[in-house]
Amino acid sequence: MFDGRDPIYLQIADQIRDDILDGALKEEDQVMSTTQYATTYRINPATAAKAFSELVDEGVLYKRRGVGMFVATGARAALAARGRERFFADVLDPAVNEARRLGIDLEDVIARIRLDAAAQPPAAAPDAATHHSTHDSTGGQP
Repeated sequence: MFDGRDPIYLQIADQIRDDILDGALKEEDQVMSTTQYATTYRINPATAAKAFSELVDEGVLYKRRGVGMFVATGARAALAARGRERFFADVLDPAVNEARRLGIDLEDVIARIRLDAAAQPPAAAPDAATHHSTHDSTGGQP
């Protein structure tokens, strides 16, 4: 499971974030304890605790004293919002800038995106609370 270049605690945190975004973990679901993570994945319990601490600091998880860690209400929506912002900043905005640099009309880019999207099977519909976008069709560029 832990084969990336990132530290193991970051990989654990990313896996939990992914599980929440994918719906494998829902709001108010209990997550594995640090001891369970350590035993299951043969890692130091402090490593798992560091991942959980990061997720608590982000508001993704919360602790019920004496019971365990749980997915916070609104965690999926918050993660999706952060992911959308990263997508626009890291993927779409640079693509729009490169298209302009190459002299590609943005309407051609939009048409290509629509064509590619039409060829793909429909994705699971996001819940209504996470469907709003703050970018216009030009990727936020003038």
